[in-house]
Amino acid sequence: MSNKAKNMSTAELAALIDHSILKPEFTSDDINREIQRAMKFGCKTVCINPTALEAAIEGTMGSSTEICVVADFPFGCSSTSGKLSEVERLCRIDEVDEIDVVSNYGWIRSAKWEAWEREVSVLVAAAANYSKVLKLIVESDALTDEELIEATKRSSLLGVDFVKSSTGFFTGGRHEGASTRVMKLMLGSVQGSSQIKGSGGIRTQEHFFELIDLGVGRMGIGFASIEAVLGIK
Repeated sequence: MSNKAKNMSTAELAALIDHSILKPEFTSDDINREIQRAMKFGCKTVCINPTALEAAIEGTMGSSTEICVVADFPFGCSSTSGKLSEVERLCRIDEVDEIDVVSNYGWIRSAKWEAWEREVSVLVAAAANYSKVLKLIVESDALTDEELIEATKRSSLLGVDFVKSSTGFFTGGRHEGASTRVMKLMLGSVQGSSQIKGSGGIRTQEHFFELIDLGVGRMGIGFASIEAVLGIK
């Protein structure tokens, strides 16, 4: 392991984290508690469902922690017009800094690249029009290695800010998430200025540090793992 991650401060490490607050069963108290934890640690964003936006705006006010909202989550199966409408609505909210949108990974598996690229292109344009960061979730656990490589390459060529591995909610297949193997595949396929966001299964500081040293630019960390990855007892 290189010394890059080892030599980073807790604040520098936290600035690479989107603190995931996405469980649908979370109560209002749960959401507020996790927003406060994200602010306490100095996480880059709180990653929330749209219904938690009001709480996130109020909770992060005056802090450096920004707001990331998911769109068409977790399936990515809305019509292109519906998905675009949701993204544009979020873009118009000043307090929303970033949007994590789920791509239609059934189209990836079907090699319906023309439709998939057309959809991604309009989402990229919408986010750019409002100067919002767009992260595109390709749901790596649903894909073959070849599909993942192709989706990562095409996403980056279309200008997404981040290609993100997974939602953390995929069932019916493997649960590899942001494994070192998957991150290496994605990093080796990305083109241009796009970055990679790892999400799913990042639970130890050793894994977190390894992904930083590989060059993963952002990571989604769940409520049960944040202290562990930051090395906070």
